[in-house]
Amino acid sequence: MSKSAARRIDDLRALIRHHEQRYYVFHDPEISDAEFDRLLNQLKTAEREHPTLVNQDSPTQRVGGRPVEGFETASHAAPLLSLDNAYDEDELQAFDERVRKGLPDGEAPRYVAELKIDGLSIALTYADGVLRRGVTRGDGTSGEDVTSNVRVIRAIPLRLCDGPSGRIEVRGEIYLPRQAFDRVNADRAEREEARFANPRNAAAGTMRNLDPALVAARGLGAYVYQVVDAGGATGMPRPGGHAETLEALSAWELPVEPHWERCGNLASVLAFCRTWSVRRHEVDFDIDGVVFKVDDAVQRDRLGATAKFPRWAIAFKFPPEQATTRLTRIEVNVGRTGAVTPYAVLEPVRLGGSTISRATLHNEQEIARKDLRAGDLVIIEKGGDVIPKIVKAIPRRRRRGKAAPKPFVMPARCPQCDSPLDRLKDEVVWRCVNSSCPAKLRRGLLHFASRRAMNIEGLGQSLVEQLVEAGLVTDFADLYALKAPALEGLERMGAKSAKKVLAEIEKSKVSDVWRLIHGVGIRHVGEGVAQALVRGFGSVVALQAAPVERLEAVPDVGPVVAQAVRAFFDDPRNGALMERLREAGVTVEGPVVDSAAVRPLAGATFVLTGTLKSMSRDEAKAVVERLGGRVSSSVSKNTSYVLVGADPGSKLEKARGLGVRTLDEAAFSKLIIESS
Repeated sequence: MSKSAARRIDDLRALIRHHEQRYYVFHDPEISDAEFDRLLNQLKTAEREHPTLVNQDSPTQRVGGRPVEGFETASHAAPLLSLDNAYDEDELQAFDERVRKGLPDGEAPRYVAELKIDGLSIALTYADGVLRRGVTRGDGTSGEDVTSNVRVIRAIPLRLCDGPSGRIEVRGEIYLPRQAFDRVNADRAEREEARFANPRNAAAGTMRNLDPALVAARGLGAYVYQVVDAGGATGMPRPGGHAETLEALSAWELPVEPHWERCGNLASVLAFCRTWSVRRHEVDFDIDGVVFKVDDAVQRDRLGATAKFPRWAIAFKFPPEQATTRLTRIEVNVGRTGAVTPYAVLEPVRLGGSTISRATLHNEQEIARKDLRAGDLVIIEKGGDVIPKIVKAIPRRRRRGKAAPKPFVMPARCPQCDSPLDRLKDEVVWRCVNSSCPAKLRRGLLHFASRRAMNIEGLGQSLVEQLVEAGLVTDFADLYALKAPALEGLERMGAKSAKKVLAEIEKSKVSDVWRLIHGVGIRHVGEGVAQALVRGFGSVVALQAAPVERLEAVPDVGPVVAQAVRAFFDDPRNGALMERLREAGVTVEGPVVDSAAVRPLAGATFVLTGTLKSMSRDEAKAVVERLGGRVSSSVSKNTSYVLVGADPGSKLEKARGLGVRTLDEAAFSKLIIESS
């Protein structure tokens, strides 16, 4: 056995582990699913050729990803296995042959075909028909307890209709509909946050968010496809076939994707694949393939499973959707913080059910790495991605000689206001530093008026463009000086429309202070941080005067955020802006929060574990924070109390090990009453 083979296997394992972490832990993949599958197949082949090099921690021995930090870990009722993949019809035929060999002579399999939803696997536990727990796939044996997030997904019933008694575990997939995905990305773009690459990543990122209110706002959907007896349940569907299971799940009013079909033979299986390869864009969620399962339960038992895959099921993966077109030019876009981002303008091409004429390019380093040049023929891809991206250029088809395309050079000056661009040493983003840049102002006004900030309905892109173009608004404070005659003179803005917009602007004056802090566009300050700053300081005046050290002392505010807040208020123009907003009548004072009389739990840190009966975990968190306490996601020696509900997880054991005081619901209620 050569050392080069061992080195090759080690390198593949390290690379695959890196990409597993990017995908499962950070939900920020760097390569496509097809590229990842190729790496994994290379490792499988190498290990097959050198079996003595196989070890238990190889990615080929893994079922799925591992749980990320921030949630409790909970065990599945039975291993939640992955599915083996097929990439063409020959591999489907080979699967059918393996199934037939595993059955008695003359016994033919029947299959059930289901759409393979490109989302996040979930295991739901119901006890006597009531939803008790939701757990992600994790490593297949245990995953993250995301019950509080599952409960706000409206597709998932909190109680089953005529469901079985006892304890069952239902498996399924959580997904984000395409329209909801577009809305989420539009909101993130408005706040100049990184856009999700695809609905799958958005669903995964949403479910690991610790704020169920945000999860509820995202509009996640869910479908289920399997049920496991988790403890002597009665009323289960008879063990006849998978089709009967799907029908029973529907009868219990659980969501079941409706396009499943019975397939009596391989020809029906192949026909289903061909049909949905064409029709995949007819549904409002992403599918990346089709799943085929042996229908008969007895046949499934005979076929069994490997350590990773059931032998009675397979996933047929659709090939990534790609197209070739020409990159006509590279342009740049200016965001509300001045970030200047390049994007590709393409010759329009049909791809994935829509016409694509633009693609993201991220930054100049990405353009240089792929050697993309205006005039190149390029391959673009959607695959699972809804946002089109350029996979690569085709250099061999590049024009030569004097007509050869030139490498991209980032502009030195802002395309909107001609101010010099600047880039900090530790950043890849170039920025326009001109606070009066029209592009920054337009984006900033849209953010200021957005639903998550000052919530000024009617102040949309068209009106903002006109206000800036006419010189009626040069900063946020100017909005509050607008008069009806000026608005009525704008295009498509009559007296009635002007009156409505002015009423919305007036109403925004009494918004919560955190909305103002979020709305003015301080770098790194989103909704959560803005709320934390208001809890810590209570008013804009106090916040303006706070030194960096005091800012860093606020929970959820780190050094980077503290420096950004300080830099914002150190700019005299921003100080003058906040004063003008105050003079216009905009609320700049929040609730008084520093008084010990109203913050009896100040300095106390709580951790919640298990399911509460008398209140939701969100309600418990709100009570703690109202009284000045803080709720953390993990137990440490600095934790003051651990509130323990039903079915607690590993946090209880950790609390006992560290000697942290635990409270049941009765003790917690008593503490709250005494503190109120």
